[in-house]
Amino acid sequence: MSLNVLWHAQPDSMQAMDSLSQLVLGAACGIAVMGRRTAVWKAALWGGIAGTLPDLDALLDFGDAVRNMTYHRADSHGLLYLTLFAPLLAGLVSKLQGEQALFKRWCVALWLALFTHPLLDAFTIYGTQLLQPFSEHPYGVGSMFIVDPLYTLPLLLGVVFALSLKQYAGLKWNALALGFSCVYLTWSAVAQAQVERIVRAQLNAQGQNNAKFFVTPAPLNTIAWRIVVMNEKSYSEGFYSFFDSDRVIQFDTFYAST
Repeated sequence: MSLNVLWHAQPDSMQAMDSLSQLVLGAACGIAVMGRRTAVWKAALWGGIAGTLPDLDALLDFGDAVRNMTYHRADSHGLLYLTLFAPLLAGLVSKLQGEQALFKRWCVALWLALFTHPLLDAFTIYGTQLLQPFSEHPYGVGSMFIVDPLYTLPLLLGVVFALSLKQYAGLKWNALALGFSCVYLTWSAVAQAQVERIVRAQLNAQGQNNAKFFVTPAPLNTIAWRIVVMNEKSYSEGFYSFFDSDRVIQFDTFYAST
């Protein structure tokens, strides 16, 4: 199957895996902050719930497909709103678990699980309204595909190890997985910037100094990248991989129908 076909084919299972990424990230944050102060399963459970909560806006119908896309990742992903919500959720969780003495710790854990959700979303191309209610601008780095097993699986393993291993070995693996996730996100942005430099150099050599383009990862990885160059009446699409033997990108041009 070609990269182009893979790019345009994004079934519901990919959306589910994206939810899995947010769930395990929230669980990992909960475990990292709570440590052994509470049962690991409690930290994982409530961290995972907090990491998933911002996406509940996807259950709302705003009237049509365009509005649903526009208002998803809006208010529920605003960093200010999530920060204000964290103490309320922490108060509920600490009371339900009979751990009011750990309210501050729960507050930090659940805030981190909530806060990292929109930050992770912002690495994808779809855009996230981080500054609600002050701005509706959708911030999107575009350096991560909506599903990337190399990001999600280490986090999942870290959570599993934390739940299954005794003493502090599990917590260590969970911390390592979180560290790897941060390094991988950084790598994605660095890789994207490198591809952008290669594309800009090629376009300049072709006399297209002012051409607008964007670079996003091909499905499920950060090694192969999709490039779209936008012109007034057409757009060109090409792919670049760090495994390519040369840096010349072959583009296919598509013209707007009249």
